[in-house]
Amino acid sequence: MSDQTYFILILGLLFVIGVMTTKFSSRIGVPALILYILVGVLVGSDGLGLFYFSDYNFAQLVGMLALVIILFEGGMQTKWEEIKPVIGPSISLATIGVLITTIIVAVAAKFILNVSWLEGFLFGAIVGSTDAAAVFAVLKGQNIKTRIESTLEAESGSNDPMAMILTISFIELLTVESASYWNLIGAFFWQMIMGLIIGLVIGKITVFAINKINLDSGGLYPVFALAFALLSFSVTDLMGASGLLAVYISAVLIGNSEIAYRHSIFRFNEGFAWIAQILMFTILGLLVYPSQILNLDIIGKGLLIALILIVVARPVAVFISTFKLHYSPKEQLFLSWAGLKGAVPIVLATFPMAAGLENAQLLFNVVFFVVLLSALVQGSTITILAEKLGLSGDKRPEPMHSLELVSIGKANAEIIEYEVDDDTAITNKSLLSITFPKDVLINAIIRNDQLVTPTGDTMIRKGDILYILVSKHSKKALKAMLKREV
Repeated sequence: MSDQTYFILILGLLFVIGVMTTKFSSRIGVPALILYILVGVLVGSDGLGLFYFSDYNFAQLVGMLALVIILFEGGMQTKWEEIKPVIGPSISLATIGVLITTIIVAVAAKFILNVSWLEGFLFGAIVGSTDAAAVFAVLKGQNIKTRIESTLEAESGSNDPMAMILTISFIELLTVESASYWNLIGAFFWQMIMGLIIGLVIGKITVFAINKINLDSGGLYPVFALAFALLSFSVTDLMGASGLLAVYISAVLIGNSEIAYRHSIFRFNEGFAWIAQILMFTILGLLVYPSQILNLDIIGKGLLIALILIVVARPVAVFISTFKLHYSPKEQLFLSWAGLKGAVPIVLATFPMAAGLENAQLLFNVVFFVVLLSALVQGSTITILAEKLGLSGDKRPEPMHSLELVSIGKANAEIIEYEVDDDTAITNKSLLSITFPKDVLINAIIRNDQLVTPTGDTMIRKGDILYILVSKHSKKALKAMLKREV
């Protein structure tokens, strides 16, 4: 068997194991990312020895690419009307919260790991942020109250840039003699502001391009959208700003805009994000040598730092960041516990390794242990804690139907999905009595998981899921007609 065939075989097996692991993880209540990492550890040089991997630069590349894909998918799934009310608290958690967490953990790391102050602050910066990949994966499909879930999603989507900026800044201070604190402060504001601006600009360009350019195949639109995500990151990063923030901002804008082939784009990116997670966590697992981590010294230091991070640093950061922002003590407690660590800290922990810092291996080993403990303990108990604190919302409906949504490009028309709710203007009306805009036809109705063939006498009921064929020029009029004036 050639090396290429062997590699493809192993890759296929890893994806099969990864997909099955996802199903298995939901049953035992353990975040899938833990199992992906363990798969990497198992097949690595300290496990079965199928792979020997120690290329930290390549791991960084794969990690950053995966984070772009995961942030893009998570941002598109984020509903603007849900995160808009929590923008203030989320930004506070993503900036002030990360800074406070970094400072507290830095002090602990300085004395527990017996490193310099700058190395302590570097460690604090690496583990200071709530990880978007972990949060999106753990919260997906859960029934946490919308306000709390939106706060966590917006925070995790926007605080990775803060952690990365701090990490790179402390590495620069450790390796470059002429590095200036004032220059780093200026760089922070430049990265955040330009990341926001470029993200908005590229998001608007993406929406315009998807809607105006008629591609030959519908399968090209998801690839087209993903290409803009990669451009968002790379263009912003080349300008010395935060590429991750730009990706998240552009994704939120795209996901909340009317775009052609919406369903195909969303489903493609959802599947691609799963591939990215499996590949990223498995590769990060390959970097780990259990013989170095599973010793009393690392375990003892890791447990102590993790305890300080989870029980002291994160709660203090949350309570200060959300002070007088209308969060109850129970909500603040839940936000404290839900500050999951995941891919970003491990990816950031490869930066000191690539830079050749003296204590880089120690930092990486302890970061990995802390992340593993955080994801395992916090990630597996989030839903239980939400129920205990009374923060679980109503179970979100998941209709059991699989009618594919399509855009009929050559006919300049689309089939859209619409769920009837309290704000729908046509509720309790018959189809015959409703005056629809021109070129609008209700093709199917899903009611109580059953298909209803629409006729003139069919009444529209709350909870109905309508599949509506509409021309693109009538789409705005249809949307305005469906929503009741408030």
